[in-house]
Amino acid sequence: MPKQYDLVIIGTGTAAAGVAMRVRAEGWRVAIMDFRPFGGTCALRGCDPKKMLIGGASAIDHVRRMHGKGVVGENHIDWHELLAFKSTFTDPVPERNKQRYADKGIHPYYGHARFTGKNTVEVEGEVLEAKHILIASGAEPVRLNIRGEEHLVNNEGFLSLQALPSRIVLVGGGYIAAEFSHIAARAGANVTILHRGERMLNHFDPELVGWLMESFQSLGIDVRTQTSVEAIEHAAGGYRVLASSSGARLSIEADLIVHAAGRAPAFDMLDLEVAGIEVDKGRLRLNEYLQSVSNPAVYAAGDAAQMGPPLTPVSSHDAKVVATNLLKGNHQKPDYRGVPSVAFTIPPIAAVGLTEAEARRQNLKFRVQSQKASGWFTARQAAEPVYGFKVLVAEGTDLVLGAHLVGPNVDEVINLFALAIRHGLTAESLKTTMFAYPTGASDIGYML
Repeated sequence: MPKQYDLVIIGTGTAAAGVAMRVRAEGWRVAIMDFRPFGGTCALRGCDPKKMLIGGASAIDHVRRMHGKGVVGENHIDWHELLAFKSTFTDPVPERNKQRYADKGIHPYYGHARFTGKNTVEVEGEVLEAKHILIASGAEPVRLNIRGEEHLVNNEGFLSLQALPSRIVLVGGGYIAAEFSHIAARAGANVTILHRGERMLNHFDPELVGWLMESFQSLGIDVRTQTSVEAIEHAAGGYRVLASSSGARLSIEADLIVHAAGRAPAFDMLDLEVAGIEVDKGRLRLNEYLQSVSNPAVYAAGDAAQMGPPLTPVSSHDAKVVATNLLKGNHQKPDYRGVPSVAFTIPPIAAVGLTEAEARRQNLKFRVQSQKASGWFTARQAAEPVYGFKVLVAEGTDLVLGAHLVGPNVDEVINLFALAIRHGLTAESLKTTMFAYPTGASDIGYML
């Protein structure tokens, strides 16, 4: 006989945990499952451990920038110790989550889940039946379909390295490639990025990405765009990456090759078709309430839903929406206005709202304030040459349409622009706000 639940959740990340706790608090019988340690990508294999490594790399970078400006002495990263520091955060997470679920009466299951019917899921030989099922299985690296692909390590592999290899190649040009390259280069590795696109970080304003590329160049990171990786093979003492660029053949030796070419929802092992769950071009077909259009027992959230940007705050937001709709019936829709995005390079680059190109495609009337502001106090006091902004403000309404920042503190400052966009604050409202000085936020008035 199948075990009976009100809700079965596939995944244990941000979205899964948020829904589990909310519905369990209302007395629902809840089961949650994962084939990996409980905690999800952000806490164990993504945002949080990455940011802890960024902390070490940022400290070293700041010291080096201040050489000749009152700071003396040489510093370097001890990779093993930095990884040990990271582990003080990540190692306790699975057991803490396990205990948290036990305390709340949520039943944990360990193993790969697969649908066996519209309302049934099997995990490690046990069949669970539920009124509702939530797919919150996260994302995984996309298949590249190249020879030797098995030699690639993913983000989890990089974040678990106990020793940093001297020659690293990153395949791809998005967040992972940008962030990991900055960490590895500052820790002493020779880094090459191979990206088939025309430029890195396509989700960010191209002009600001251009300014950020100065930091890649100063680190000696070899960025090769419009380059397609065709194969990976063993070579003496490591690997050889075979690629092509503008018709020319390339061969690059490496000790480590990192998959940084994108992620997609992790559906492969779920047998979605058995449950009648429709998928279109790799995406679940969902209605505006994050519910499957073909199997109303099933909802999705976070990276599995792919309705909003693939970011942790979106997963948390989706969890609130799904929990509300489960408990009270479908009436709440996700609202992704003003979701900020940051690539934690050094310095970081951040964006929220519309890009200039998007605003023009929508035929909006707006003014643009843009400047490379390396001479401003914020940049000079940090000895950081990369600093700039582009802000879009609607004509007539004075509403902020988009903000794009690169440089010191922009990972924090972008949140104020996000607040303005989400809650309809005008540019004048921001300009007349008295921010603490001198801080990154105190530059906002001059950006508008």
